[in-house]
Amino acid sequence: MTDQEAGLRARLVQVGIDLLTEEGVQALSLREIARRAGVSHGAPRRHFPTHLSLLSAIARQGFADLAEKAAADIDAHPSDPRAQLMALGRGYLDFALTHRGMFELMFRHDLLESGHLGLRDTSLPLFQVLVDLVARVQPQSDVPARVVAGALWSNLHGIAQLWRWGSLQLATGADEVEPLLRAALDAHLGREGR
Repeated sequence: MTDQEAGLRARLVQVGIDLLTEEGVQALSLREIARRAGVSHGAPRRHFPTHLSLLSAIARQGFADLAEKAAADIDAHPSDPRAQLMALGRGYLDFALTHRGMFELMFRHDLLESGHLGLRDTSLPLFQVLVDLVARVQPQSDVPARVVAGALWSNLHGIAQLWRWGSLQLATGADEVEPLLRAALDAHLGREGR
């Protein structure tokens, strides 16, 4: 791939990210991305043979950004796995609430075929970080760390969705998400210091 081809490929992904940020998942058509990139509507097909492959490239960037944020959040608490989990959860919720369109696309398996287009290579290592931290917090648990991590992730994802929709604020009277994050960690890992 030439530098010019790589540049166009990267530009198409970035235009897709910008469109996703401005208008959401429903706006991500090949034609609109090409128009905003200033190329013919057929040009994206030279780099992304299907609409799905372009969406997957955009989602891969989202997972890469989230993984980078997670690593920085975890590194801020080098010796405390519980604090690392709290920071990871806080970062996950922050990402979900500030990158709404990207967050939605990343987990839309009805739009993306993660096993075929490299998404699992980006998303599963991030989940493994969560599993490893849960294992460090609960080394003697009867429940496998992968199962606890899956339940915790599901809980965090649900908090993010319900907070975005305003449902949690209405139901709980909460004006910030932090107490919900703490409650989720306590529910899945036990209270700190127990």
